[in-house]
Amino acid sequence: MATMPVDRSPESTLSFLRSGYRFISDRCDRYGTDIFTTRLLLETTICLRGRPAAELFYDTERFIRAGAMPMRAQRTLTGVGGVQGLDGAAHAVRKAMFVSIMTPSGINRLGQLFDDEWRARIPVWERSGPVVLYPEVARIITRAVCAWAGVPLAESQVNRRTAELHAMIDSAAALGPSHWRGLLGRVRGERWAGDLVERVRAGTLPAPEGSALRVIAEHRDVEGRLLPRRIAAVELLNVLRPTVAVDRFVVFAALALHDHPAWRDRVGESEETTESFVQEVRRYYPFFPVAAARVRRSFDWQGYHFPEGRRVLLDLYGTNHHRALWPSPEEFRPERFIGWRGDPFSFVPQGGGEHRTGHRCPGEWITIALMKRAVTNLTSAMAYDVPPQKLAVDLGRMPTLPASGFVVTGVRRTA
Repeated sequence: MATMPVDRSPESTLSFLRSGYRFISDRCDRYGTDIFTTRLLLETTICLRGRPAAELFYDTERFIRAGAMPMRAQRTLTGVGGVQGLDGAAHAVRKAMFVSIMTPSGINRLGQLFDDEWRARIPVWERSGPVVLYPEVARIITRAVCAWAGVPLAESQVNRRTAELHAMIDSAAALGPSHWRGLLGRVRGERWAGDLVERVRAGTLPAPEGSALRVIAEHRDVEGRLLPRRIAAVELLNVLRPTVAVDRFVVFAALALHDHPAWRDRVGESEETTESFVQEVRRYYPFFPVAAARVRRSFDWQGYHFPEGRRVLLDLYGTNHHRALWPSPEEFRPERFIGWRGDPFSFVPQGGGEHRTGHRCPGEWITIALMKRAVTNLTSAMAYDVPPQKLAVDLGRMPTLPASGFVVTGVRRTA
């Protein structure tokens, strides 16, 4: 049996928070391996990267999700009791609920709502001074996804609900006030979402057939029972929150268009070219840093022992930048995705494996659709200037963004 490399630090939590997206890859490079053991949150943890590791990690016979994600992340980012922490039949039934919402026609409708909201903002941006794209796009997505999900949202509530959703996203790896804001955002968000679910069940709030709000309010678990109010609230937020998080990818797409201006004309050449650009944005820029699981039963793999109950982290960012999978991974090259047939284990920005039954995020379909529309709006519906600003992306921050949020000026309609 091979000896798994061991990180020298007796406790690496602070190093993980400082190193951010590069924590696992830096150590893999240091030890000349794609696997090592470290201590995180006072617990021995196996860290992995690469395609074989991803294929292993998404084997549900060997890994479970229950108890894998740290409780501080559940209490802010995903919510306690959500689909991300389920296994077996319970996961299959809950996952089917989400997949039923993500129909092609439904995603297309969300995309049209997103377009409508974006284009309604262009005249406002024309009359204003500098526009910071990050919060603007977040509010656009909040309006669109709530309308799509059947969630009533007054204009006076848009800023508040967007801030609460952002707080959940920003706080999972944060300490101090940022984490506290995430906890508060989670409490307020679940109270709001729970009230909506109860009103639908009571018949006092109509929700369109097939909408996320109605589907979740009426969903029954593996034992045929309605979801408890709080769990239903968690799952409604698991539709709204990840969709709003696409604002980060939209900002990264704007940054990529700025850094690689030749692609401003190329993205409109064909559907394939637009999608290849979007996929390279998703590969190249940081989104989720890692995914977590626990060993279901002890097993050996490639000469290494995985004991039952051991927490395992898959390096998503590192797998998307692995030299064995992606030639010149630190170069932004959308053409690498032209003609690409897809691989669920080498390209894992939102998890790996199968969407419909596994633990890969079904919201990935929404992400791609909204990003393609955003790129089209940025290149065809409007023109703008990018003034000097801090556009560096700090990989030590999780989740991260260009420091400035991407400021544009001189916005004008072109279509």
